[in-house]
Amino acid sequence: MLLGVHCANLSWPGGPEALGKTLAGVARAADEGGFTTLTMMDHYFQMEHLGGPAEPRLEGYTSLGFLAGQTTRIELGLLVTGVTYRHPGLLAKIVATLDVLSGGRAMFGIGAAWYEREHLGLGVPFPPTAERFERLEETLQIVRRAWNGGGSYDGTHFHLEELTLVPQPLRPGGPRVMVGDTGERKTLRLVAQYADACNLFLAPPDEIRHKLDVLRRHCDDVGRDYDEIAKTVVGTLNRPLDDVDGWLSSMQSYADLGITQVWVGPDGDDPVGWTEQMAEKVVPRLAGIGT
Repeated sequence: MLLGVHCANLSWPGGPEALGKTLAGVARAADEGGFTTLTMMDHYFQMEHLGGPAEPRLEGYTSLGFLAGQTTRIELGLLVTGVTYRHPGLLAKIVATLDVLSGGRAMFGIGAAWYEREHLGLGVPFPPTAERFERLEETLQIVRRAWNGGGSYDGTHFHLEELTLVPQPLRPGGPRVMVGDTGERKTLRLVAQYADACNLFLAPPDEIRHKLDVLRRHCDDVGRDYDEIAKTVVGTLNRPLDDVDGWLSSMQSYADLGITQVWVGPDGDDPVGWTEQMAEKVVPRLAGIGT
């Protein structure tokens, strides 16, 4: 099983003056310590359960561009960007740029968006749920076309006359596409039809098994090979370093379901030290799970 580090809570020691140095330290420790992916959240405001708008929240793709220059191996992405945040043609260009400048290390994570407060706060349109999912599907179609030679696109919500991106991403076909969230009727159908990976919120194994069964049925419906799609989870039901053996045992139960990657977030008191400890105590042993 692969390990990703997800930087969701940025209320780290030292305040804004130290944030760049600390984030770079986490990225370098993960890059050198065998983590496979580093992700940021893509929100304008910090989420309510992490303190809300009063707490720090960095712009996602600016942060990833900074981290591309701090690392050499680790995959970089947002977990996940909201479809409402950027026009899809511009988004395809941004992700292609990240892929080129990082040497082919970009990941494209996307979802339907949900945090209405940040949209209202910064004056960004927040369409109804059904329309956001329509826009999500069109965006998935647009980025795939953009990263495979371009052309034009004429959809319900988006009209692009000249979908030209130069340079193209370094990865053939573009960065791997991950669709986040666990909605059974819409989200997992979009995973089956367009994505290279799904990302589920960590839940008890029976709940994850059910979600994957739904995904399998969607794959059957659209003629997609279920095994082509990487199954990943974000979050943890306990703190890995508090009980490494117990945490690894719990990860085995998810690997048995077909989960191949898990994301966990740095400890807020010492995020760099936490990442170094995870690299030493967890990454080598986790790599043997699911193989």
